[in-house]
Amino acid sequence: MQAKKATRFKFGKNWLRFLSVLNQGRISGAEKSLKDMLEVDNLNGKSFLDIGSGSGLFSLAARRLGAIVFSFDCDSLCVACTKELKRRYYHDDENWKIEEGSVLDKTYLSRLGEYDIVYSWGVLHHTGNMWKALENVVPLVNEKGKLFISIYNDQGPLSKLWKSVKRRFNRSSRPMRVLMLLCVGAVVQTGAALIRILHGENPLPFKTWAEKKEDRGMSVWHDLVDWVGGYPFEVAKPEEVFDFYRQRGFELVRLITRGGSLGCNEFVFVRK
Repeated sequence: MQAKKATRFKFGKNWLRFLSVLNQGRISGAEKSLKDMLEVDNLNGKSFLDIGSGSGLFSLAARRLGAIVFSFDCDSLCVACTKELKRRYYHDDENWKIEEGSVLDKTYLSRLGEYDIVYSWGVLHHTGNMWKALENVVPLVNEKGKLFISIYNDQGPLSKLWKSVKRRFNRSSRPMRVLMLLCVGAVVQTGAALIRILHGENPLPFKTWAEKKEDRGMSVWHDLVDWVGGYPFEVAKPEEVFDFYRQRGFELVRLITRGGSLGCNEFVFVRK
């Protein structure tokens, strides 16, 4: 069932604010994450479909690596963010196209064709119909093409609790949302500090924050907002995603799991 519009998190507003902190270091981090997970040095001449482009950072990273990029998002502000990055770095470039569209709209998807790389990081579980979205991306991957997705890890009762937190966040007033963000951030950072102490490490988070920036080029604060607010929200166990795509002719070639946490498991499949 689709989430009520009033409850749906406004992803575009968060990513629009993220663009104010985007710099070369973050862009390089995004490029590195693509190269590492796809196991390539570049994407020269490859067609790259970014489903749910969000801030546009990874569309930009793929284009800088040489890909021919098509980006789409169902959030008009996310589309605007992606267009802004194109304006900044690839103005009037014919090899990067951007549209507004939904991964749940099979009529829209049917005209997009097939791609060497289909990328959708942290998106399909926010559509309100995750399994339909996972199904709909199958025809978009060409033979021997790669599908790179990330899906929230299923933690059973904890995931159900987290879903209720997200729903409450989106129904709350702005002051209450800020308070919730600060409380969740404090709990997460306190837990992480205790773990670092147990491992004999410096409990302060600054090294971890720097590594996060380098890892995918993201921002701790904007990721926190997305993490707490991101709704609709669905989850899956790694083996469920693996079996789903195996039955549809895909082979798993890369997997990063989150060790029992609420984070996203990352998958790279190749279509046989």
